[in-house]
Amino acid sequence: MNNFALTRNAFGKLVLTIEGRIYEGVIPTRAFPITAPQEGLALMSADGHEALWIDCLTDLPEATRALLHEELTAREFMPELQRITHVSSFTTPSMWQVETDRGATTLTLKGEEDIRRLGDNALMIADSHGVQFLIRDLATLDKPSRKLLNRFL
Repeated sequence: MNNFALTRNAFGKLVLTIEGRIYEGVIPTRAFPITAPQEGLALMSADGHEALWIDCLTDLPEATRALLHEELTAREFMPELQRITHVSSFTTPSMWQVETDRGATTLTLKGEEDIRRLGDNALMIADSHGVQFLIRDLATLDKPSRKLLNRFL
């Protein structure tokens, strides 16, 4: 469906216009943010109802895609873990020094149950502060990082 317009109002809120109907303050929500981030996106109205369904973000014009990307980046905070540089202890709780796509940081793993498998090759690690760290593909981690991680799996 390409017969819609998406803009920002003076307050920075997204405004969706479909066939003359205006929805102010729409919120983009991904159906599958981890496994299929470019597919299945709903624009939710301020009252929580779906105003528009978008099958694939790559089908949208560049300007619309850029607006949605900007909004989603501000709403979604899920750093991708790229490397584990140090683990304080192999018992929990333990402090991990890691490198992510958003920079180096330290996370605290409360227990092994805070590491969840997502399919065959992906993991989600929740730290003690509620931040979710994503490993999209275990095979992309370097060997020392995989070795440290395997001690907790």
